[in-house]
Amino acid sequence: MDLIVFEDRDLLVVNKPAGWNTHSPAPYAGEGLYEWLKNRHLRWASLSILHRLDKETSGLMVFGKTSVANRSLTAQFARRQVQKKYILLTDRKPTFREWRARSLIARSGSKYASVPSGVDAVPAETMFSVKGDVIEAAPQTGRTHQIRVHAAENGFPILGDILYGGAPAARLCLHSAELQFEHPASGKQVSFAVGADFAADSRVALRAAIIDPALTDAYRLIHGAADGWPGLYLDRLGEDLLTQTTAPLTESQRRHLEKMGARAVYHQLMQRKGRTPPQRLWGAPASSEILVRENGLRFALRLDEGGSTGLFLDQRENRRRLKERYIAPGFELGAAPEVLNAFAYTCGFSVCAAAGGGHVTSLDLSKSYLEWGRHNFVLNGLDPSAHDFIFGDALDWFRRLVNKKRLFDVIVLDPPTFSRSKESGIFQAEKDYGKLVDSALPLLKRGGTLLASTNAAGFAPEDFLAAVTDAIAKRRRNVLQQHYAPQPPDFPIERNEPAYLKTVWLRVS
Repeated sequence: MDLIVFEDRDLLVVNKPAGWNTHSPAPYAGEGLYEWLKNRHLRWASLSILHRLDKETSGLMVFGKTSVANRSLTAQFARRQVQKKYILLTDRKPTFREWRARSLIARSGSKYASVPSGVDAVPAETMFSVKGDVIEAAPQTGRTHQIRVHAAENGFPILGDILYGGAPAARLCLHSAELQFEHPASGKQVSFAVGADFAADSRVALRAAIIDPALTDAYRLIHGAADGWPGLYLDRLGEDLLTQTTAPLTESQRRHLEKMGARAVYHQLMQRKGRTPPQRLWGAPASSEILVRENGLRFALRLDEGGSTGLFLDQRENRRRLKERYIAPGFELGAAPEVLNAFAYTCGFSVCAAAGGGHVTSLDLSKSYLEWGRHNFVLNGLDPSAHDFIFGDALDWFRRLVNKKRLFDVIVLDPPTFSRSKESGIFQAEKDYGKLVDSALPLLKRGGTLLASTNAAGFAPEDFLAAVTDAIAKRRRNVLQQHYAPQPPDFPIERNEPAYLKTVWLRVS
């Protein structure tokens, strides 16, 4: 599905996929649609939320881009001049052709309900009409859950709305289908409409909304329990699929994979001691490399190099930020930055920094990974000889670079959760991240940017941030800007599939 429906200088109209929050529900939760847009492009940095859709509701939303648009649309919503039309499905046979529901609505535990009176009760009104197999709902007010409440209380709960007594379904079958209002600049009436496809897989629709296949063909398709498949993690790698599980594939998992269509399907078993090399299940065997696209850049993946394929897909958005030098509203990187990628692996961050005009020093404990990184540079028309590749222990080289009086505009710290080296001994993210930051800070220019990240699942976000900021304070330096970046939307965060990746961008005095 196309996410962007309309955009001009004043407005951004989008078609929100089901299963995505309008905005982030908590400080360390995944980005909502609003945050994802604001943090993605400078032209969306000043977006304002003017109305909301429930997480499981799909369809049209409008954001303001200018103060003029915000004032105009806020007033139109308040005066009920914005015309909204939803469509819904129910498995109950309505007893009406048209119906006007009016009530006072108030919060009742985990949901809302119509009440006779109350301090917190607010009036709500919805017009319903039967149109063939669907019911149209035109809310005359904008109360939380009002369509869901009025539908349930009048005998036709929405299909998939378990909270309000609806029959089980793959999704909540409620869709914002039409919006009409006065354009804040021209004063003319504008209207937008998008159809609903309740039969479509909402997980696929979410990926289709955020991924441009012309630029990116490597991303997560199924993220465990958050996508309804506990214990199953599935990645699209160009024309191939890589599935990861902690136990052998079940028959239902195999059948699902067979329906997805791929040149080849690989399976990787995740164990406490690490990941086994991927094994081909079926399909044409790949060559020694799989070439994938990410944000317009090319990367070589290898499925015969042990537990990792060469690119951590959950860092896609952070690599994009480094490439475009736009971190978040008001937080941008300067032109031609000097970048140190301290745990370079196959140089994914390095390629993006170089593509963004930076000069990059890539540091890693593996010569073979650095050679792989040079290959990734060449794949993107970047001359490896114009950049530095250093083989060795990060902490040891931090000391050497300090002695050489090297300074960097950007330092990327994305270390393994656990590692061991002759020079520095054992590193454990939960215990030693602060020491790592402390060792790197002498190399960071005043006003430079530190990207600190970890995928240590047991390292709470609050503790991770405290370790980073405490280390900065002990060096008598200040955090001038801070942006916390969670997992991208194709790695959704749910209670039964908690976040593991934590990343913070910091501008340091």
